[in-house]
Amino acid sequence: MKNNIAIIGLGYVGLPLAMEASKAGYNVIGIDKNDDRVNQINLGISPIEDVSNETVLYNLQTRGFLATIDISRISNASIIILCLPTPLTEYRKPDLSYILESVSAIRSYARKGSLIIVESTVSPGTTRSLYEQIVKQNERLLPGEIDIAFSPERIDPLNKKWKIKNTPKLVSGLTLESKNRTLDFYARFVDTLVDCASLEIAETAKLLENSFRFINISFINEFAIICQQLNIDIHQVISAASSKPYGFMTFYPGMGIGGHCIPIDPIYLADKAREAGTPSKFIALAEEINNSIPYNYVQLAEKKLGGLLGKKIIVLGISYKPNVSDTRESSAQKLIFGLRQKGAEVFWNDDLVRKWNGEKSVKITDNFDLAVLTIHHDYMDLRKLGNVPILSTKGIF
Repeated sequence: MKNNIAIIGLGYVGLPLAMEASKAGYNVIGIDKNDDRVNQINLGISPIEDVSNETVLYNLQTRGFLATIDISRISNASIIILCLPTPLTEYRKPDLSYILESVSAIRSYARKGSLIIVESTVSPGTTRSLYEQIVKQNERLLPGEIDIAFSPERIDPLNKKWKIKNTPKLVSGLTLESKNRTLDFYARFVDTLVDCASLEIAETAKLLENSFRFINISFINEFAIICQQLNIDIHQVISAASSKPYGFMTFYPGMGIGGHCIPIDPIYLADKAREAGTPSKFIALAEEINNSIPYNYVQLAEKKLGGLLGKKIIVLGISYKPNVSDTRESSAQKLIFGLRQKGAEVFWNDDLVRKWNGEKSVKITDNFDLAVLTIHHDYMDLRKLGNVPILSTKGIF
């Protein structure tokens, strides 16, 4: 049982982790409630861009990896890792429903001596609270009979340089024993481990990482609008500023911040800060700016065409990042909504997404009044637009 690992959640975080742990010699079972995803993985077909079909097949055929929807299989695991989404509710509040659902299963099936590792991003104090919920009113497990740790994921889909192995990993534990067990687990396939003094330090460090990016990307997007109004090339400005060898970090403009981390994690921090009576003005302002950016491009499109009523527009790219199919928190939805509000007939192309919000991707042709380039996937051949004017959302007007 010592080498038996259960990973709950086989998405952009869980599946790469499962592959690395499996290659490192652990007996890994991956658990996901999506039956189609599980079947696809067991056929050797990767549902995410970061993991190749060959890698999945290798671990299935030679390492004994298996995907399942049966969460009771965690009863055979010495280590249970939560790689579940922690999104926001419709009211922009932290949504821990996926985590809490798993906690219920852990109460039912985890054995004495199990180590629970939370990789999902959570607010400070959450991991400690989850432990209390697991052992509370549980006749099978008493305090001290299981361990819990927090080691936040640092996944950047399709990053060619930084992978699980060479990205430093934060590790913390409720007790010294739980932290040491977690360090021993990751040491087999992660080069650098960062020992955090408490669960709360590691939880807050993860939120700081992405709040830093959230605030700075929102700022550069606002800065790009200022440069546009002044008829100054924002990219030349960034290039010039980047020549400074100290005290400056480069960020680039876009249509807004998407994905499962950067636009979400700061809201978890802001919510906790609000509970503590110290609301974060920076995060609130950054969120306000980020939410407004798509509508700025609606205004630019309107200005470019002299009005949007009856205009035929194609939006290029629905996902939040080039060459991935993930549409979580994509700003394209606000852009399309804004264009349609102004009376435009809007279509979109994204062959990686294909279907989205009950609509389908259309072909890139020259039969449009305007193309709005939100994300440039490698497959996109913009020459197919012919003479259709292009409005880029990368600060190039």
